[in-house]
Amino acid sequence: MKLTKYTHACVRLEKDGKVLVLDPGTFSETAEALDGAHAVLITHEHPDHVDVPAITRALGTAAGLAVFAPAGVAAALRQEAPQAADRINAVEPGSTFDAAGFNVQSFGGQHALIHPQIPMVANIGYLVEGNVYHPGDSFIIPDGPSVQTLLVPIHAPWNKAGEVVDFVIGVRAPRAFQIHDGLLNETGLKMVEGHVARLGGKYGTTFTHLAPRESVEV
Repeated sequence: MKLTKYTHACVRLEKDGKVLVLDPGTFSETAEALDGAHAVLITHEHPDHVDVPAITRALGTAAGLAVFAPAGVAAALRQEAPQAADRINAVEPGSTFDAAGFNVQSFGGQHALIHPQIPMVANIGYLVEGNVYHPGDSFIIPDGPSVQTLLVPIHAPWNKAGEVVDFVIGVRAPRAFQIHDGLLNETGLKMVEGHVARLGGKYGTTFTHLAPRESVEV
C-alpha cells in the first residue's frame, strides 16, 4: 500500500486503485486527502479528526464514498448528509469489515482521558489490511494481530512522552510513523520523536518522521 501522511492525524492509503482515508480533520489538508477517496474511517468526534463540512461535501459529490465511524459520529453525519445515510456506517470495537476493498479490524472503544471534568467520547482504532494501525486518540494495543505499521500519536492534551514510548514498545511494530503532531513546534517534535526512535528501537521498531504530504510504501 501507498501511505501518505497529511498534517496532524490524517492518513491516506492507496491499494489496487482504491483510496481509504483515515481521520480527515480540520487541522489537515482535508480536501486534498479526500480527493478520489472511496472510503473514510473516522476514529472519534473531535474536529481535528473529522472535518464534518468537508466530509459532507465529499459524500455529496462522490456517489460511491462510504464512511465508517463510531455510532455518535455516524448519526451526526447522517443528519448533515441525509441523502447519503445508507453509506454512513456505525462501527463498534471488535468488528471486521470491508471498506472499499480494504480489510479493516476495529479496536478500543474509548478516547483517552484528558481530564476528569472533560466528558469521555467513543474512539475506535483501526487496523487496515493487517498492516497499518491508526489508534485515534488512544493507546489501545490491538489484541491478537501483529501490527506491521504503527501510527504513533506523538503529542496530545491526553498524553505524555513516556506513555508514547510505552505504546510503541507495547505494539512492537517493525516500523512506525508519527501522527497527531500538529500541536508541537519543531523543537518539541524532535525531542519526543528522539525518545520514540531511541527507546522503540531497542524493541525492534524503526521510527521514521514523515513530513505533510510525504508518501511511503508499506
